[in-house]
Amino acid sequence: MDKKWFDDMEAKIPRVGLRTRFAPSPTGYMHVGGLRTALYAYLIAKKDGGTFILRIEDTDTARFVEGATEIIIDTLNGAGLHYDEGPDVGGPVAPYTQSERKELYRHYAELLCERGAAYYCFCTREEKDNGQWTMDNGQLENGALEPESEEDSCQLQNTNNQSSKSARSTLHTPHPALVDDDPCRDLPYEESKRRVGAGEQYTVRMKAPREGATTVRDIVFGEITAQNITLDDMILLKSDGLPTYNFANVVDDHLMGITHVMRGSEYISSAPKYNLLYEAFGWDIPAYITVSPVMRDAQHKLSKRHGDPTYDDLLNQGYLPDAVLNYVALLGWSPGGERELFTLPEMLEVFDVGGISKSPAIFDMEKLNYFNGEYIRALNPEEFAANALPYIRQTVKNEYLPVGAIASLLQARCEKLSDIPEKVDFFDELPDYPTELFIHKKSKTDEAISLDMLRAALPVLESLPEWTGEAVHDALVTLAEKLEVKNATLMWPVRIAASGKAVTPGGAVEICFILGRDETLRRISAGIDKLSG
Repeated sequence: MDKKWFDDMEAKIPRVGLRTRFAPSPTGYMHVGGLRTALYAYLIAKKDGGTFILRIEDTDTARFVEGATEIIIDTLNGAGLHYDEGPDVGGPVAPYTQSERKELYRHYAELLCERGAAYYCFCTREEKDNGQWTMDNGQLENGALEPESEEDSCQLQNTNNQSSKSARSTLHTPHPALVDDDPCRDLPYEESKRRVGAGEQYTVRMKAPREGATTVRDIVFGEITAQNITLDDMILLKSDGLPTYNFANVVDDHLMGITHVMRGSEYISSAPKYNLLYEAFGWDIPAYITVSPVMRDAQHKLSKRHGDPTYDDLLNQGYLPDAVLNYVALLGWSPGGERELFTLPEMLEVFDVGGISKSPAIFDMEKLNYFNGEYIRALNPEEFAANALPYIRQTVKNEYLPVGAIASLLQARCEKLSDIPEKVDFFDELPDYPTELFIHKKSKTDEAISLDMLRAALPVLESLPEWTGEAVHDALVTLAEKLEVKNATLMWPVRIAASGKAVTPGGAVEICFILGRDETLRRISAGIDKLSG
């Protein structure tokens, strides 16, 4: 082996300050668990003045989705989680896309074989399928029993459906497949190299020790010990030359100087094998910070495979990025105290890994709605109007209607932006409505009283010298005094006639002003005709 090449790789490693990474697979839109992993990794780094890195783990070509890397980049930037190093911004340990690092993994796999910590396996898939040996308990090269990336780790659980229970102080479940070892495990190194040189197809497997125990230290879950006899000889390098997730993860974390690794609790059972790799290379083991899964309910994990929303889905449903980020931060982390609303800079001030819970977090849409409503109401009117405009225009096509005035009615009356179209559709077109809407006990109106109110209001509004909100208000209040009725007795039928809806984001005065004189008079006349019929 070329020792200088390895020395040169070591010399490139940044060794100053705290360094974290978010390492998703480009398989589609980012889900809530992935965003949470990225957020926590960002907060851990930035709170300590450290470096936050984006690494793309794209070695699983079967799951690769074209354009997904760009989605990941746009999502992080849109959420305000700006990384210091990554595929598009570069950095001292580039490249930051695993498929572009393919050759270096082979070197490190060969180094482990030379040291006796790994071995070349020439067994065929058919031999595995026929049960000639079962070291992997049926697991094929693609690592199907393990999540493929740190992003997936926030949603997938291991095959035993472990959550907080997966983090026992001792991992002692006997490995049922250890009856027969891989026959290639004990091949002499020289013979294996000869067969590799002759062109035989092979994989590289870790040679897990058969005696003793390995202890993992996790900041959240404490010490976890596994008996080495329970650890399988996991594949490090697949027959196509690409690394498995597990191997590339360890190599890249070391070469990129990662000091703190954020991952899901389903990786706890694999962590002892990661430690064995670090020890075989003679590398320092990073600090592990494990988070439990995000759940739909107490029994079912949140998963985009089952229709649960991705981050982009939530934005398209009218949730604000800051509200989603705030809510996601609290899925498994407690800042202490009663306060719940935090901007990203405020999170940086209070975030502490000691607040991360071992228990799974339940994703509650009602709670998210509350957060989003609070963030909507905190926007200044101009910001809200800008956010609301595309939703208003879904149903209000008339460009002459004052959108700013419509937006002002909505800010205090919606929990998410997607509520808006249905609330304002009557501005463009008066719906067909039943006369029963004019009946309202609290306003002391029925159909007959409403007809009288509309007949009285029509000439008053028609004669206004100017059409302003104040003029409409004063005219109707004065008319109610003249008729010796409560304001609501007059306002209710005027609002029903103007909107055709029982519930509207605004009262009679606001709606009439926005509609304008001609449309208001037309709708009140139509209401009179409807009640007269």
